Amino acid sequence: MRTSTPLDAVAEAHVDALAAHDPLAATGIGLPGHDHELPDYSPEGTGRWADELRRTLRLIEETPRTDAVDEVTAAAMMERLGLESESIEAGDHFAAVNNIDSPVQWLRDVFDLMPTRSDDDWSNIASRMAGMPRAVSGYIETLREGIARGTVPARRAVTDVAAQAADLAGEKSRFRQLVSEAGREGTLGAELQRAAELARSAFGDLARFLTQDLAPVARETDAVGRERYQRASREFLGARIDLDETYEWGVEALARITAEQEAIAGEIAGSGATISEAIAVLNADPANQLHGTEALREWMQRTADEAIAALDGKYFTLDPRVRAIEGMIAPSATGGIYYTGPSADFSRPGRMWWSVPAGVTEFTTWQEKTTVHHEGVPGHHLQIGQAVAQAENLNRWRSLVCWVSGHGEGWALYAERLMDEFGFLNLGERLGMLDGQRLRATRVVLDLGIHLGKPAFDRYGGGTWDHDKCWQLLRDNVAMEENQLRFELHRYLGWAGQAPSYRIGQRIWEQIRDDASRRAGQEFDLRDFHDRALAVGSLPLDVLREVLAG
Repeated sequence: MRTSTPLDAVAEAHVDALAAHDPLAATGIGLPGHDHELPDYSPEGTGRWADELRRTLRLIEETPRTDAVDEVTAAAMMERLGLESESIEAGDHFAAVNNIDSPVQWLRDVFDLMPTRSDDDWSNIASRMAGMPRAVSGYIETLREGIARGTVPARRAVTDVAAQAADLAGEKSRFRQLVSEAGREGTLGAELQRAAELARSAFGDLARFLTQDLAPVARETDAVGRERYQRASREFLGARIDLDETYEWGVEALARITAEQEAIAGEIAGSGATISEAIAVLNADPANQLHGTEALREWMQRTADEAIAALDGKYFTLDPRVRAIEGMIAPSATGGIYYTGPSADFSRPGRMWWSVPAGVTEFTTWQEKTTVHHEGVPGHHLQIGQAVAQAENLNRWRSLVCWVSGHGEGWALYAERLMDEFGFLNLGERLGMLDGQRLRATRVVLDLGIHLGKPAFDRYGGGTWDHDKCWQLLRDNVAMEENQLRFELHRYLGWAGQAPSYRIGQRIWEQIRDDASRRAGQEFDLRDFHDRALAVGSLPLDVLREVLAG
């Protein structure tokens, strides 16, 4: 076990400060003592956090480095906290509205992670629901300040989030669902009911504000512009990239992956068959079909367990605690698929969550196997689980808090390709993997294209990319149900820079591995590379590149 250093102490203190500032984050990483609390989303609350960031950055600069781990910690914290401080200074939080990762979703989804075994657990849930009026009021205050400053989100994002807020305020609100799930009577039952109605009322206020006050003054255009996009790209990659070169690379990657799919389609459905025809063949095969969400959950679990058994000791060296993973059907019905890491003590295992849209009961394994590899094994679960297991050697900021989308999502896409390289995919599943890769390449083109005002393809009418041209691009390249695809498009428009981080992150991961292989020559060992890469936890990709090159 590594001895804790003065810089570790700085990082640990920052984790405690983060938990106090953002109790939802504390719940997410399994830190106790904050499950009854909510963040302060007001301008004053954000200002206090900005002060804390600046204070911590000064301490990092002043604290001596004891060893190589400290050097990595300092580099990562300076990059992450520095960029967060820069974002606050630029006022990005005044327009924090999108359909997947903004306060509305954070306040809703945290309840999926909270324990529900005891009366104390349900009392925490009641306290959180009862605190919603204050949290939502602070969020509204920040958005009002954004209006005054002229920093506003796009109208499309506002409309989407207003609908989500209205759902939380409605008769079938998630908060009422929680009361029903609790099944508590007496004082606690009454407390839960009162709290749920307070939460519903708060989100009703938010829905009205978004609709009546913010939407009329919101941006007509979806594009955030180059300055904001550069900052967002750094946020999600932890790397500085040439945005224009990356856009051109994305265009080329999309064409190349499409050609791969077309070749496989011919093998599945006969020479000259289209991708759509091959998909029809795969969808019609009973061997590829799952009926009902429980069958989906069981298949997710079995697929992940089989991957762990096959990979451990051959391509990765897993901590025994990481061998446990749970496949879950999420209570929400947004269509999202995501992973939540284990708690610090592994009492809550890593979980793959499938949020199945209402009315969807049929699923296809050929298309979704790569999703399990992405969210579970060897994707996010190995990556995040191994980092949590390194708590003896890494401070809590490194093992629990630091998350860089390009590192994490890039790894997950890299993992998808690995499973193909390792021979775990049949022909149909390979088409499904490529379908996912094609989606991620499309995101690069779409996201950089619209937010940077790039020229649209001639077949879509030329000019610059806009909502309608992006919609057609998605429909031409992504095999996804229409409602889910619409959600995806609005996600990209409202959350600039995040969607491309998957494929760009994969590109950087592959570059790092190729660089390591060239340096080592015949001595290169893939399992050793993976073990070293995962042992350092999530890092900004520029920092990871330096670490693995050293």
